[in-house]
Amino acid sequence: MEHYERKIELFFELKGTPESSRKSYRRRMHSFLKYIQEKDITIEEVTDEDAQQYILHLKNVRGLSPGTINNYISSVRFFYTYVLDREWNSRKVPRMRRPVKFPVIPPREDILKMLDETTNLKHKAFFVLIYGSGLRVSEVAKLKIKDICSRTMRIRVEKAKHNTNRYTILSETALQILRLYFKSYFANIPYTKEDWLFPGQDKKDLLVLKQ
Repeated sequence: MEHYERKIELFFELKGTPESSRKSYRRRMHSFLKYIQEKDITIEEVTDEDAQQYILHLKNVRGLSPGTINNYISSVRFFYTYVLDREWNSRKVPRMRRPVKFPVIPPREDILKMLDETTNLKHKAFFVLIYGSGLRVSEVAKLKIKDICSRTMRIRVEKAKHNTNRYTILSETALQILRLYFKSYFANIPYTKEDWLFPGQDKKDLLVLKQ
């Protein structure tokens, strides 16, 4: 097993896989290997039928959703193709069909009312970036001062999901709230463009953004 783990880590290093993705793959592969060991099957003896039974186990015993099961299938496929150097038969182990969910989008008036009733400026600035710029919570949390550009009215999102970079819009409303946020909370505190836009609660880390 140690040999396989070294091989997996080598692949991650060569590809530059983000640590979050590495943890997910490790966890799901270990789950599959634990299942195989409990069935008294050696790694070298694993068959397509074993993978099929594992997927049924995830569905019927653990009750996982199709989307989550597909993530497990990706990890098992990686173990088959890269670690064991075998062909993967997608006809025998197909990805599960995910039900199409119709999103519930709250009315714009409800969103604006929620923002208006949010008295904490830090929270309001955070929320308006999620809503107005289409950012994930984790993406807003990792923004730095340099990522906000009032000249082009854009926000740079660095090392987002799947280690990608992109730009998104900065609305005039969001810019004004950001300026109020800094003016109210962080006046006269030194900062650099590399500092976090939304720091923690340590007062030594508080930032300022010029208007």
